[in-house]
Amino acid sequence: MSVDTRFDPMTEAVPSGVTIVVCSSCRDASGSDARPRAGEHLADSACAAAGGSDIAVRRIECLGNCKRRLSAALLRDGCWSYVFGDLAADSGGDLVAGARLFSTSTDGLLPWRGRPDSLKRGLVARLPPLALIKD
Repeated sequence: MSVDTRFDPMTEAVPSGVTIVVCSSCRDASGSDARPRAGEHLADSACAAAGGSDIAVRRIECLGNCKRRLSAALLRDGCWSYVFGDLAADSGGDLVAGARLFSTSTDGLLPWRGRPDSLKRGLVARLPPLALIKD
């Protein structure tokens, strides 16, 4: 399954409010440049897991998290954003489960309880929404 990667967040609403962004250029542990890369497999896994739901999956060339290899982020407008690393090529279901959990959050945070283990162990960063950053 594939998803149109030409997504413009300024003009396209995400029904659930959560977007999974997958680094499709991530390599596997061997560092091979062979295609398809492990990140592409992770993106395919997330697309398959999200199929028929209102969770958006987008591919991006690089999240700059190369030391933690397979990486993805969960984004929700007006909420905290989360970056994960050390994922497996078949972690798409975990990303979608995390996105579903995040979409039900009333405080803008991804709940710890109920979060798949890969999203607990693999947390790289949590970024605040711009509205929380004061001059």
